[in-house]
Amino acid sequence: MTEVTDAPHLLSLVPKAEAKQSMKDFKSDQEVRWCPGCGDYAVLAAVQGFMPELGLAKENIVFVSGIGCSSRFPYYMNTYGMHSTHGRAPAIATGLATSRRDLSVWVVTGDGDALSIGGNHLIHALRRNVNLKILLFNNRIYGLTKGQYSPTSEVGKITKSTPMGSLDAPFNPVSLALGAEATFVARTVDSDRKHLTEVLRAAADHQGTALVEIYQNCNIFNDGAFEVLKDNAQAQEAVIRLEHGQPIRFGTDGHKGVVRDHGTGELEVVDVTPENESRILVHDAHGAGPTTAFALSRLADPHTLHQTPIGVFRSVERPVYDTLMAEQLDQAVDAKGKGDLSTLLAGSDTWTVVG
Repeated sequence: MTEVTDAPHLLSLVPKAEAKQSMKDFKSDQEVRWCPGCGDYAVLAAVQGFMPELGLAKENIVFVSGIGCSSRFPYYMNTYGMHSTHGRAPAIATGLATSRRDLSVWVVTGDGDALSIGGNHLIHALRRNVNLKILLFNNRIYGLTKGQYSPTSEVGKITKSTPMGSLDAPFNPVSLALGAEATFVARTVDSDRKHLTEVLRAAADHQGTALVEIYQNCNIFNDGAFEVLKDNAQAQEAVIRLEHGQPIRFGTDGHKGVVRDHGTGELEVVDVTPENESRILVHDAHGAGPTTAFALSRLADPHTLHQTPIGVFRSVERPVYDTLMAEQLDQAVDAKGKGDLSTLLAGSDTWTVVG
């Protein structure tokens, strides 16, 4: 790998591949071991197929994962990678991204890994705006440990660990990310290859932390959890596709739309009529504040998943942590080209004990 030590953090710093690459170049020699029919296969294929578009040298791309079914991902990518410890992938990736600004660093995690034991690591990576791309596979269940309820399972979910139904209110990963001041937040579905690739492309172009929630089917322990979003007959009435600059409409022939209630300020879904058509909200992914994006994230019914928005909720610019840290380090260097570590450690609040 080629190390960059004195340049601002931009995607252009990651060395380009010397020759044109294909999907095959990003497939490792490891046998892919997920349950037959698992949604992870679709995501892996989409990522492997998308990577050549970046035009980056494989040895300067890194995938870091935690623990869980999705966390086997680095084994199957012909790049550098690390299968790390439970929930700690964002912390490890933060260290890598800040110390090696010439790398394109990706985190692969699951709803249990990221939102349970790894919750604090995730929200702090988001608020710091480290230059990471975080793929959060959400199957609303613990798959690797054989079917316990997870932080995204719906209330009443009957599992091996909740035989009478879960009592926990689930996390909404998109809402959580927006509340943590993430600069890029998106949602997509494992089986929609075109949409998934479009979202990955947008995330890769973003400078800072990009979180992509991927609804992913676990056909063994939670099969059909997202069927309403995948079945062509149902999806038209259930999926809201967000496109920047476009009116937020969905349903057959766009007969439903999202408006803001004049009284409460909340967003609501209405049947579009000539009288209310002018009130249909136009999606602005680049709005200065996260209020509308957050309101959009709350539209989906956590039980039925009807009115589920997918796409880029928010994409804004904010100083990147890696660059800010590098600038501080540059300021700390004296005119001779090196800092004084002993002075830094001693500071102004130390004493010398004599006698």
